Amino acid sequence: MSQTDTRLLLLSPADNVLVARAPIAADEPIRVEGLDLLAAAAFSLGHKLARQPIRAGDPIVKYGAIIGTATADVPQGAHVHTHNVRSNYTATHTLEEARTAYEAAREVGKT
Repeated sequence: MSQTDTRLLLLSPADNVLVARAPIAADEPIRVEGLDLLAAAAFSLGHKLARQPIRAGDPIVKYGAIIGTATADVPQGAHVHTHNVRSNYTATHTLEEARTAYEAAREVGKT
C-alpha cells in the first residue's frame, strides 16, 4: 500500500506540504505519509496539506524552498493556507489585511 494518497503530490523530498492533484471532499479518507486520516476540510486542486505536523513559527517548504511561516500549529493532513501561513514574500497575505492597511493609511492622511 502506498504511503501517501495518489491524489497528493510531493514536489520535492524537502517539502513539508503535499499538493492536491484532484479535489478532495471534507471527511473523505486520505493517506498521508502512512497515516490514514479523514480530510478535515475540502481541498481544491493545487491546495496544500501538511505532510507532517508543522509547529507555529516553522517554515512552510514547497518546491524545496521556504514559501512562508506557519502562524499556528498545523496537524498532519490539515489544510495549509492563508489562515495558518504568513507569506515570506509579501507584507500582507490576505486581501482583507491589505484593505485594512490601505483604509488605515487613508485615515491618517485625512488629519
